[in-house]
This record gives sequence, C-alpha cells and structure tokens, in this order.
Amino acid sequence: MKTAVIILNWNGRKMMEQYLPSVCKHTTGEEVKIVVADNGSTDDSIEFLRNNYPQIELILLDQNYGFAEGYNRAIAQVDAEYVVLLNSDVEVTENWLTTLTDYMDSHPDIAACQPKVLAYYNKEHFEHAGASGGFIDRYRFPYCRGRIFAVVEPDHGQYDTPTQIFWATGAALMIRRASYLKAGGLDAQFFAHMEEIDLCWRLNSRGEKIVCLPQSIIYHLGGGTLNVDNPRKTYLNFRNNLLMIYKNESNEQLNKVLRMRKLLDNLAAIVFLLKGDVANFKAVRKARKDFKKMKDDFIDKRKENLKLTTQTAFPFNYNGSIVWSYYALGKKKYAEL
Repeated sequence: MKTAVIILNWNGRKMMEQYLPSVCKHTTGEEVKIVVADNGSTDDSIEFLRNNYPQIELILLDQNYGFAEGYNRAIAQVDAEYVVLLNSDVEVTENWLTTLTDYMDSHPDIAACQPKVLAYYNKEHFEHAGASGGFIDRYRFPYCRGRIFAVVEPDHGQYDTPTQIFWATGAALMIRRASYLKAGGLDAQFFAHMEEIDLCWRLNSRGEKIVCLPQSIIYHLGGGTLNVDNPRKTYLNFRNNLLMIYKNESNEQLNKVLRMRKLLDNLAAIVFLLKGDVANFKAVRKARKDFKKMKDDFIDKRKENLKLTTQTAFPFNYNGSIVWSYYALGKKKYAEL
C-alpha cells in the first residue's frame, strides 16, 4: 500500500458526517486507503461509519489515548509507505493527496510534508494551525508563513512557493512511515498539542527535511476539540512547549532559552490576569509547575535526542524573538520578519 490517510476520532460523529464526504471524494486510488482510528468513542461514531462508509478501514482502540498515542497505535497497525495524519475537521480539495504523494515520490530526501491550510469558515484566510508551513523562533515559539500569534493573514498567493519548513501541522501531515517509526513517533506524554512540532524537531535535528507544498490545499475548522481560549489548551500548549524545549534544545542553548521562557511565560500569565482571565492565568502557572515536576521523566529522551542529533542550526527559522517583533516592533506578518 502506498498511502494510508488516518483520521483519529473521539466522539466525532458530527465532524465525520460533515467532513468525510470531501475526504472520500478526493482521496482515491488503488494504492490509497482511508483509515479511521477510534479513540474509545462513546457516541455512535462507529455505527455511523459502518452504516455509511463500509469502505473505510476501522482501527478500534480500547480507550482515549489522546492525539499522540492514538496515532502511534494506529500507525503501528497500518502497512503503507506514507501515512497522513488528517484531522477529522478537515475538508480536502481535488488533487490534495496526489500533489503531496508525487512530490514525496520524486524527492526521496524529504521525510514529511504538509499542504496549505486555509480556514474552513473564512476560506480566503490561512488557518491558525499550520497555515503555509511552520517555524520556531530563537526562544522556540512556533509561528507560520501566514500566521504569527493571533494575526492570521489573508491568502493572496504570497506564500505559494514550496519551501523547506521546520514543522508541519498535525492537522494534515504526510510522513514516510519509516521516518515516523525511526524518530519514535509522537510523544505520548504530551497527550495533545505541540507533539507534531516535537516530532519535526527530532526529524530536523537528525538531518531529515520537511516541506510545505501550497499547491495542495485543505480547509481546516480548527478548535474541534478545544477552542483557542480554552484553559486546557493553554495549559497543554505552555507545558508541552517547555517539555519540547527540554527534550530537543542543545546543551549550549538550553538554560538560556529556559530562562527567557520563564520571563515570557510569567509575562503572559500576568497579561491574562490583567484581562480578568483568571482561568488562563492559572493554566500558565500550572503548566510551568507541572513542567518542573515532569522534567526528570524526560531525561532519557533528551539524552537519546542529543545522541542522535547531527545538526542544530536551521537558517530558515527566525533568529530573533517573535514576541519582541510582534508586540514591540509591530511586525505581524511572516514577510516582515
């Protein structure tokens, strides 16, 4: 089998009812299969799929393992050269998959790729989670071509050039199964959020390449599980970003980055508090507290990553501070960096 498109589901019958038609219509071919991996749903998702999409392969997991481990378990059970991690709230377009597959076939040095991600309800704009390819700044804040923090640009074709990126969105990530397994897959201890950036950091540091192919287009709803202002999402993003830094950052830079992140994270918490958002203030504080508790559990992973690292310099990333550029200098677009 050439390609397995894997959709992770948890109580997402309504999402699949809305978005599966486009996936089935535009994801075809003898060497392509669509797989739904169910994370122990308690709604009628499975009954819906069996009655309406008998052609879709089902992987039934016994509980909710979260995004990371759910995909790890699903990918372990499929036999395909390429696997695509596709969110359940994604509408795909004609040739979205063949564009990705053809490029990967002709570029064996590329480990993973992503399409251009536009917003489902505002299709002239990029979508927050991935836009036209992801990067990280000097202090490991993620940003995208087309999205920096809360500013999402309209798509005028300004980022339509295929380009090497630092991370590809987990909303629609194509990766060689061999590369996925060799890198250790997604980190189950993250549960959800930042896990794809962590995986891509490992790929980059071990000499593998990732690209964005904007000629492949998808529309992503986003926030299908947790909306952007949800304190649980805030907590996971802040905690997992710190864990990702600890796992992957070089010895030379680690303490410098963590010291700056302590300052910037505490500043973010204060901003939440000044806005009267006590829940997100507490989420940031808890994230930092739990990072300190969990850090020792990641010592072996850090040692393994550093042992396998062959490069630490990635010139396509921004060497400055996105926070400073955005808030102090007013640079709110990728092209302005």
